[in-house]
Amino acid sequence: MLAATAVAAALCASLAPAGRAAAAPWTADARTTAKGASTAADGTSGPYAFAEDAIAVKGAAGTTESVLLRPGRTYKSSVGLAGRDGRLYYRLELGADSDAYVSATAVPRPGATVSYSDGLKVSLQDANGRNCSFAGTVHFGATQSPHPIAAWASRETSGEQYACQTAGTYYVVVERTGAAGATSGTEAPSGTESSASRPWDLELGYVSEPGLKTASGPTSAPEVWNSASPEPLVGDAKRRGGGAGFSGAVPLGQGVWKDGISPGQTRFYKVPVDWGQQVYATADLGSASRGEGSVGTALVMSLYNPVRGLVDGVGSGYDGSQRSAALAPLPPVAYENRFALNDRVSGMRFAGSYYLVVHLAAQVADRFGEGPFGLTLRVRVTGAAGTGPAYAGKPVPGDVFAVPVGGSDDAVGDGTADGAADTGESGGGTGRGGVMKLVAAGGIGTGTLLMLTLGMWTVIARRRAARTVRPAPAPEDADTASASLPAPAPWEHGAARGR
Repeated sequence: MLAATAVAAALCASLAPAGRAAAAPWTADARTTAKGASTAADGTSGPYAFAEDAIAVKGAAGTTESVLLRPGRTYKSSVGLAGRDGRLYYRLELGADSDAYVSATAVPRPGATVSYSDGLKVSLQDANGRNCSFAGTVHFGATQSPHPIAAWASRETSGEQYACQTAGTYYVVVERTGAAGATSGTEAPSGTESSASRPWDLELGYVSEPGLKTASGPTSAPEVWNSASPEPLVGDAKRRGGGAGFSGAVPLGQGVWKDGISPGQTRFYKVPVDWGQQVYATADLGSASRGEGSVGTALVMSLYNPVRGLVDGVGSGYDGSQRSAALAPLPPVAYENRFALNDRVSGMRFAGSYYLVVHLAAQVADRFGEGPFGLTLRVRVTGAAGTGPAYAGKPVPGDVFAVPVGGSDDAVGDGTADGAADTGESGGGTGRGGVMKLVAAGGIGTGTLLMLTLGMWTVIARRRAARTVRPAPAPEDADTASASLPAPAPWEHGAARGR
């Protein structure tokens, strides 16, 4: 079968019309470059790859004119200066039985600087201005390096909740934190200006989670779980180029992975974690070939859950020698984790893709050059996949809490010859399910491929003969069309968010 496929592919290439260049396969880095060219909310190019289907909306200065957000969709917006002018409102229409999660990813525009206190705050409020949960707040922190940061807020109907339990209109409040015009306390680099004086772009997400079929489940978070750190993974690393945004995050299964990262750059990856499983991650920054001095907080790694809620983050300084940063052990994924007051526990409430977001501070370039620097990620997922909660309906989007068939170990393959990730647009997966589909398709199409191969050999023979013998006109019903090839398928966070 494979031999027949190879022969057919080679024949198709030889029969392609003259002048048509063969399309080179896309690598992960090529996809990252292409998506990184996406535009900011005002049409200018930016460092973050927004979802290709993001809908442009404008935040309102008050609730009356706020625009309606719908679950399962992604939106693109922007927020202005910190203070009163940097507060925007969006609207939700919620039922009485579902939970709602809203995230906002802030992206300072190129050329801006940020201070320790600059950050983003997201709240979800009812019609009387009461918060449905503690507001999620994130800051750029000690890195003082502009990069994408994400905050989240929720409305939950389970547990001992006293507000936001009825159906009706609710409001998402997104606001910038930090004094307007604040600086980092140091002189900004030439050609830059304080981020507080410039708008930030926003990517908004809204996920709806259905209630449970029965309310007789646990109402408190587990108190005992394995909090010991496992032995670090060792072995040769496989190359995997990270994405430039949440929507373009590259899948990582359990293993050791390597990438390159430049100062000021942020790389996005996603790790499938099922119910009952624990995820561990370590980021190693390679040594520099030149330079001296040190950067206090240079490497930052953050973990976000499937609804882009910040779970935890860790940072490391850099002095040109190799450095490592590891997330502290996290609890197994469980529905009842949501009843914990600690973000690190409550965030581990869903199965699905957990996002690893790695940022290298822009200041590294001043001391050690522009890079790129070697980055190694060691990802481990432990525990047997368990059964999820009995939902009374389906989440929106429908696949947000889904894990690829075969579990995290099979989420991605070993990569292509150059180590690029196989992350096609269809998301068909390199997991076990994707492999089985290929096998099935192969079994069905073997005879067809053989017939196609024979037919192509016939065409080639005729063309070769035509070079020496002038052919007679083809009969009107002759199939003289050549087969055409298919088109190539195209961090440190702020205040803890409690309940």
